[in-house]
Amino acid sequence: MQTGKLIRKLPPEIHNKIAAGEVVQRPGSVIKELLDNAIDAGSTKISIRIENAGRTLLQVHDNGSGMAKEDIPLCFERHATSKIETVDDLFHIQSLGFRGEAMASIAAVSQVSLKTKNDDDELAYEFEIWGGEQKVFQPCAFERGTSISVRNLFYNVPARRSFLKTDSTEFRHILTTIQQASLANPDIAFDVFSDNNEIYRLPVQSKEDRITALFGKAYKASLIPFSERTTYISLSGYLIDPKLTKKHRGEQFLFVNGRPFSHRYIQFIVGDVYKPLVNSGEYPFYALFFEIDPSEIDVNVHPSKLEVKFEDEKSVISFTRSVIRKALNERFAISVDSSAFIENDTLSTDLSFVQPKTSGSNFQDYNRNPNYSVSGDDSKRMMQFSSRINQPQQSDYDLGNTLFNPEKRDEIQHSGSKNSNSKPDYNRDRGFWQLHDQFIVSQTLTGMCLIDQHLAHCRILFDRSLSSIESGLPSSQQLLFPQQIQFSATDFQLVQDLLPQLIHLGFSVQLLSGFSAIISGVPTEVRVGEESDVLLDLIHDVHEMRSDRRLNPKEKVALALAKRTAIPRGKKLSQIEMEKLVDELFACDQPMIDPKGKPTLRYISLDEIRIKFG
Repeated sequence: MQTGKLIRKLPPEIHNKIAAGEVVQRPGSVIKELLDNAIDAGSTKISIRIENAGRTLLQVHDNGSGMAKEDIPLCFERHATSKIETVDDLFHIQSLGFRGEAMASIAAVSQVSLKTKNDDDELAYEFEIWGGEQKVFQPCAFERGTSISVRNLFYNVPARRSFLKTDSTEFRHILTTIQQASLANPDIAFDVFSDNNEIYRLPVQSKEDRITALFGKAYKASLIPFSERTTYISLSGYLIDPKLTKKHRGEQFLFVNGRPFSHRYIQFIVGDVYKPLVNSGEYPFYALFFEIDPSEIDVNVHPSKLEVKFEDEKSVISFTRSVIRKALNERFAISVDSSAFIENDTLSTDLSFVQPKTSGSNFQDYNRNPNYSVSGDDSKRMMQFSSRINQPQQSDYDLGNTLFNPEKRDEIQHSGSKNSNSKPDYNRDRGFWQLHDQFIVSQTLTGMCLIDQHLAHCRILFDRSLSSIESGLPSSQQLLFPQQIQFSATDFQLVQDLLPQLIHLGFSVQLLSGFSAIISGVPTEVRVGEESDVLLDLIHDVHEMRSDRRLNPKEKVALALAKRTAIPRGKKLSQIEMEKLVDELFACDQPMIDPKGKPTLRYISLDEIRIKFG
């Protein structure tokens, strides 16, 4: 047993790196802290340079107030700040940065170079600090303002560097942070460059023009402005026409007193109000700007200042719901509960509408239902089903050798004609019906089979797309009139990353300047009129699957295309279409499951059906 002194004080180089882990999580965290300081300094123009998705260089240059010579070393000392002096200041914070931890944390895990000059000093000064150790402090030539360059992030903590995601993912986080800062400050000009390529050049402009510059010209005529005020809180901002919703998150922004923040209840409310206007799985753009007395909020609840706690949480949530519903009602005349509106500054505190969604799909919930009579080991049944298809037997349970075998089908049809004076019904003999335009029902002599038309088609298209990628011989159709697409900066980056795979799938894409591209060819599975939508959905689906280690990059692209071009649930199919779908499904190597492992079909025996009837 160990005795003696057990507790020791950590040296500065260790506890600085530990503390840095709370603030500096990735390059996007560094950009956020540098932008906060530049905005707090009263800048009217900020220039940002990025190299290698922030791994090599992150530079922020502003024309703000700058720093005095004696303040420069203190800037990199922990718990040194110009934003607060007393405990009471913590409850009236109006600046973006205030803790005095950011620059010390950044300097502990990178190589930082700073140049600055304020109006009171005749000289500008240059200061360098590497891994928390001062290297240079000397006069230099520099105009008013501050320029901070952060090089080789995590160079002295290689384990942390290995946890960074792909360049595409890290760059996307950086752009999101820049979008937040520029949306909240349209009175500041922003220039953004990545690897010597211009990403944004945003002049001082209105909020509407700033949104258009960030997310595309299509937003210009589709924004829904709103503004409401009470004696307690005011809320203004912009919603988007439902026709421009996207099948991915990422364009939802919340600000309080100019500070970006996240709040799951408020985000749920906006999505809930939009629900009657959009399809399931679609997400609208919105930018909500709250203004409230700083003493009514706590911004010190998260190490990276990502969350905000309201003193009267229920009132804020109720007010938000009412304002959003009113804005959409005035634009689209949707049904609105008048009791939800605020009258005479009285805020409703009813939170009954905030109910978290249950996890899992309807399909999974259906199988967990204790009243569902199909019991037993589904995986075992599917293995039996698969083995009977691969090893034909003289059993009616052998679906692959009866319903899905053309020769056997002809025998059944021929024998049926001998025993009947009327002409046999070919469609009935084949045995395919469509249930609620979602499932293909097939009768067997020992039960029935249900095939999910969407998942089945996903399996077919996935195998076909993967074969095209691996063979390098894609099946493509050329467009009569090439289409030009305008992307956001983040979407354009994703297209650049996926361009080789897109070409192997059958897309003909030419990248242009200004985040645009021309599509002249698409895979044959893409329906006419959906070319640009499929491409956008595909790149976002691939991005969302980035952490799925079960699939390799080629499989992710093939799956994304299959999901977006497969026959949807709700589409009515003809007999010929159902027959073709089933034949192609059982020509696949793994017809029993879709690419994600979900079953494409279910077998229900007569015994199981009889149980339903006692």
